[in-house]
Amino acid sequence: MAKTKQVFFCQECGFESAKWMGQCPGCKAWNTFVEERVVTGTRKSAAKAASSVPASILEVTTGKEIRIGTGMKELDRVLGGGIVKGSLVLIGGDPGIGKSTILLQVCRRLTADGHKVLYVSGEESMQQIKMRAERLGEFQRDMYLHCETDMNVIENAIEQVGPEVVVIDSVQTMALEEVSSAAGSVSQVREVTNRLMQLAKQKNVAIFLVGHVTKEGTVAGPRTLEHMVDTVLYFEGERSSVYRILRGVKNRFGATNEIGVFEMKNNGLSEVMNPSEVMLEGRPVDASGSTVVCSMEGTRPLLIEIQALVAQTNFQMPRRTTVGIDFNRVNLLMAVLEKRAGIHLGSCDAYVNLTGGIRLSEPAIDLGIVLALVSSYRNRPVDEHTIIFGEVGLTGEVRGVGMAEQRAKEAAKLGFTTCILPASNAANISTIHGMRLIGVSNVKEAIDLI
Repeated sequence: MAKTKQVFFCQECGFESAKWMGQCPGCKAWNTFVEERVVTGTRKSAAKAASSVPASILEVTTGKEIRIGTGMKELDRVLGGGIVKGSLVLIGGDPGIGKSTILLQVCRRLTADGHKVLYVSGEESMQQIKMRAERLGEFQRDMYLHCETDMNVIENAIEQVGPEVVVIDSVQTMALEEVSSAAGSVSQVREVTNRLMQLAKQKNVAIFLVGHVTKEGTVAGPRTLEHMVDTVLYFEGERSSVYRILRGVKNRFGATNEIGVFEMKNNGLSEVMNPSEVMLEGRPVDASGSTVVCSMEGTRPLLIEIQALVAQTNFQMPRRTTVGIDFNRVNLLMAVLEKRAGIHLGSCDAYVNLTGGIRLSEPAIDLGIVLALVSSYRNRPVDEHTIIFGEVGLTGEVRGVGMAEQRAKEAAKLGFTTCILPASNAANISTIHGMRLIGVSNVKEAIDLI
């Protein structure tokens, strides 16, 4: 006989406890435990797997990898070359950023290529989905809509339609009858995702999940949800901005940290094929505090402008503000300038901004941040045709970064003529036509150049 018991789950990491606790022992988050009712005992599995025996890896045959193209090159890049059959993909992002829009566009292009698609919505009616779809273009007959929140009914619908791709919008609205807690709870999200994972592998169907995010920017529900799926994609960008960044956080079938850049228009999301050129549009000429850095996002070099403003403060405690860059990293680099370069910023407010609404965390942009701060402090502009990259250590040294030649070549394509980079990288790069390479070994040498 099945029994019911009350347990407490952490909403951040899914840690289970018999009693409520203020701080989660698993993820150290505060006030994240919620009480839920769990049914224990024997329970029939949704689909009984066939009996199997262990096999040698040499005996396993994979065959030729077949991927389904989405018709959007930027999305295919982030997915690792297209949709893998039998994969489970989670797409997260802020409300209204474009998650449902891009999936409807993918559905439209897949059906145009003859693939059968099932779009399941637990938040909208069929008429509402049709109204949104009409703005994107004409759809084919192989596009099926289903408005349902019961996972057992959805499973039957997948059996009847036999689609190649399924979209679940959103996973927090789906529920299993066997689980007594409400839809969107930790138990429901975990069990629903587990059932969908089994369906994807057994039916060889690619399933896309739309996930709501918390105010901290992570997918609502347990973090175990991200571990269960094959691929995790996040939409980034300000809702007020027309540009959206789709970043691959986890991918079992391709490289992680790949990004795709899209522009929001009236008829949906449009691909931006050359994001570096777009990010540098409107860059000021002969303005102090402005530098251009090159960061590697997966396999793609991305050129972006860093702006810094250093001004004397009228208060006892100087203010530090960053946008798109780690706040603690900027404080660390300012301390390096104080100690190693003799530039006293203790009596100055400092504001550092990464233009374009994108976020970067790669250490290779350190040198660009340092030179932007010094340029603003001394009111001396950096040459507009200069690209900068390099990691800065606590002793003031400039350390080498990966794929330096690829970064410099991308900058040369966009008309940059000078590259300030780590000396260790400059020694290993062959001559690049139209590009002057200047290697620096510490921040003092780099500051002397401007």
